[in-house]
Amino acid sequence: MIATVLSIFGAVFLGAFALFFTAEGFRHSLELKRRVSRLASAPAAGGGGAAGQDLWQESGSFERLLARLPFASAVQERLAFSGVRLTIFRFLLLTGALSVTGFVVGYAWKGGILLPLSVAAALLIAPFIYLGHKKRERSARFAEQLPEALTMVARSLRAGHSLAAAVELVGQELPEPAGGLFKLAYEQQKLGLRITDALRSLSGRIDSVDYEFFVTIIRINIETGGNLAEILEKLAETIRSRLQIRRQVQVYTAEGRVSGYVLVAMPVVVFALFYLLRPSYMNVFFTQRICQLILGAAALGQVVGFLMIRKIIDIRI
Repeated sequence: MIATVLSIFGAVFLGAFALFFTAEGFRHSLELKRRVSRLASAPAAGGGGAAGQDLWQESGSFERLLARLPFASAVQERLAFSGVRLTIFRFLLLTGALSVTGFVVGYAWKGGILLPLSVAAALLIAPFIYLGHKKRERSARFAEQLPEALTMVARSLRAGHSLAAAVELVGQELPEPAGGLFKLAYEQQKLGLRITDALRSLSGRIDSVDYEFFVTIIRINIETGGNLAEILEKLAETIRSRLQIRRQVQVYTAEGRVSGYVLVAMPVVVFALFYLLRPSYMNVFFTQRICQLILGAAALGQVVGFLMIRKIIDIRI
């Protein structure tokens, strides 16, 4: 009876969730059309100012209210760095829905309270782990593309093009994420933002120290002058050398990384296999208080050990 009620609740919840996102997508489409119309009807002298910023600011009133919460800035930073195209409200709603669904499914499957809470907690943390993975993956791809982007900018400047034209060229020729970021900077420049300010604004969308060097060089060169193309070529060469050293370090630490992953995964896999093959034998870990404490201490030890191994093999270049 309880399983039936929970199944009906889960189906209604997921259906309402799907309808909400359909309505939200339609509302955002109308809102974007309204902003584009306002930008097109704005005067030529001021069209790139407030109207341009309003076009790029896609968050609604509720999202702006949610952004004032203490944890919202950290979530917004993770979303921006990972490249996931979701607002804070949608991401938190998806995370909450995933956690509630896991709790309902776990309770309908096994009953009790410990297993559903464990599943709900795991599904609550999983989206943030995914954002961290996407951030590292995106930053690594950008680091590989940045030397080529700097070389393209330097060659374009040597050919007599402006910095804005060089940025446009990079946006057209390179794939994501570098191409998309430089294209965004050029589009913001077309809306009236200075190209230096547009490039500097990209620092909030990618976690890269090398890109910060690039933006700093651009700003110093505009203020003091100099051969910008030559400086960018030297910076690109330096970044390539750092990437080569980083690859060598990854090769040397590969054995440590694999050992860490195996040591962390093995107890979890063995426990899951025993639980699937002999659930009556493993139920003691969920029913006896002392066994629950032992299981929690083991999980905590696994997490601490994994973090220590990661700290040892994480050599920054």
